[in-house]
This record gives sequence, C-alpha cells and structure tokens, in this order.
Amino acid sequence: MLAQQLQHTIDFKTKPLGALGHLEHLAHKIGMVQKTVSPKLSNPHMVVFAADHGIAASGVSAYPQEVTYQMVMNFLGGGAAINVFCRQHDIAIKIVDAGVNFDFPEGLELIDKKVRKSSRNILEVPAMTAEEYQKALENGRSVVSEIVKTGCNIIGFGEMGIGNTSASSLMMSKLFDLPVVSCVGRGTGLDDTQLSHKIQILSEAIEKYPNVKTTDEIAQTFGGLEIVQMMGAMEEAWQQNMLIMVDGFIASIAAATVWKKNPQIMDNFIFCHVSDENAHQKLLELLGQKALLNLNLRLGEGTGCALAYPLIQSAVNFLNEMSSFEDAHVSNKE
Repeated sequence: MLAQQLQHTIDFKTKPLGALGHLEHLAHKIGMVQKTVSPKLSNPHMVVFAADHGIAASGVSAYPQEVTYQMVMNFLGGGAAINVFCRQHDIAIKIVDAGVNFDFPEGLELIDKKVRKSSRNILEVPAMTAEEYQKALENGRSVVSEIVKTGCNIIGFGEMGIGNTSASSLMMSKLFDLPVVSCVGRGTGLDDTQLSHKIQILSEAIEKYPNVKTTDEIAQTFGGLEIVQMMGAMEEAWQQNMLIMVDGFIASIAAATVWKKNPQIMDNFIFCHVSDENAHQKLLELLGQKALLNLNLRLGEGTGCALAYPLIQSAVNFLNEMSSFEDAHVSNKE
C-alpha cells in the first residue's frame, strides 16, 4: 500500500520519528496525491481572479470600488505583493478579469473571463443569475485547462475584489448555518463603527434569502464572480490531479463550497496560511484543517500561497533527497 510505503520512507529518514512535524504530513499528502514515493513539483502557477461586488455600494469596505481595477493594473505592472513573492519563488502568475467594473484597454497580459461588470447588490437581488453562475464556473475551469498544458502540477488561487470579505462571510454563514456576526471581520481594515455597519448590512442580506439552501444556490446568491470562478478553477485542478494551494479567508470559502459538493477534493488542498480575518481560523477548524503559516496576513492576492510554496517544496525535497538511516550508515534508535 502506497500510504504505508510513504510513511515508512518518511519515518526512516535520518531524524527522530516525527521530527519534521507538519512537513512530514505534507510530504505524505503530496505523495498520495501524485501516487508516488518520489513526488515532484512542476511549473507552479498562481492565478489571481478579480471582480467587483454590488454590495460594495452599501459601504461594507474601507476602500472605494475603483481600487479593484486599480489593483489589477498594479498586478499587471508587477508592483503588488503577490508579484514580488511570485518573482522571488519563480512562480508564474496569471491575472483574470472575472467581473471587474471597468473596461480594460486592449494589449494587456490580462485573461478576459468577464461574465458581467460586477455582481449585483445582494440587498436587492441575488449576486448573479443561474446562467451567470454557470458561466463563471466554466470560465474558472477553462483558465486551469490552459495552464495544465504547460505541465503545471501545483496551482494557487488568489483574489482581488472590494467587498469580497462580505460575500465570503455571507457564504460561510449559510454553508455552516452560523450567525452572520460570527463570520464577519474587518476586511480591508474597518474601524468599530464601520464594522458595526457591515454586520448590520450583512444581517439584512442574510434575512432576505431564507430559502437559499444548496451550495450552488448559496454561491449564486451571495458569492462574487471571482469566488465562483475560483471554485470552478479548483474543481478543474482536482480533475487534473493538481496540488491546490489555498490562500486566506476568501479562497478558503471557495474551497469549502466545492468541498461541500465533492468531499474528495480535500485530498488535494494545501491550506497555506491562517489569515488575520476574524472568521478564517473558525473556518479552518470547521474543515478540520491546519494551515502551514500564521503571519497575520490579511491581504489576499494569493500572497499566503506564494509565501508557503518554499515549505511545500521543502516537504518534497526532504522526501526525495534526505538519506535514510540505512543509506547514511547512521544507527537508528533501538
């Protein structure tokens, strides 16, 4: 059995049993996904999905909506944190317009998967129609289908969208039947008064849709176009048996939603960090997962994935390159 082979290989490296801690679990997980005791990481990619949210008009963010498109331009110019970390670790980066409320000029290195300009304001109507929801899922899948052709076998997903912590909080509340107040955080840095307003707005939104129950209904009603495209991308990555690096709160909500639809996808997820967003730790506990890093990040963009990637590489490297007691002629404990 492969699971036993992997565990034996890990246990008989030149170290005390379990001494590499979480890296040992990670190495085992990667070996199981790739079905080998000698896994490898190939052509890592980071995909950042960007979209606007109609609910942003209700003042749930500390930043105005135009920051979404401005940050997309920053990504394309190579000046954002995710660009810096991807360059540092030699990770290819792709930026996707999933639904930004802006007309981008032609000739940019931007993947155009815009379903519509911004989701709708969920205080009035569902975020997207059933047709738009399906289109967003398909668009996310198509992005990964193209990346697979490059030989990539590990992929991370980030996001940019003013208002998307609100969408994620609503989805978490509905997915796990939790009070919305326990799923809300400060997002881009709200003060106490702004946070109170955000909770009030999101409570109103939840109350408006008492009959929304299934995962697809929840994502269509409350989600953002970038979140739904990330869901489709994760589903396709699982179909292609890729390792899937999960970033912070928003990416974890996308992961939780597809997990509710397909529990097996959890085998391929690597949760990269615990964000400083209030509900993320609770969400990871609900999913029974432990993240690799806790750096109090709350930026999004996939930054946690890019920072965790060297640790993932280290897990693979020790499995492949570290001597066993027998190879190194080192005495094991009796």
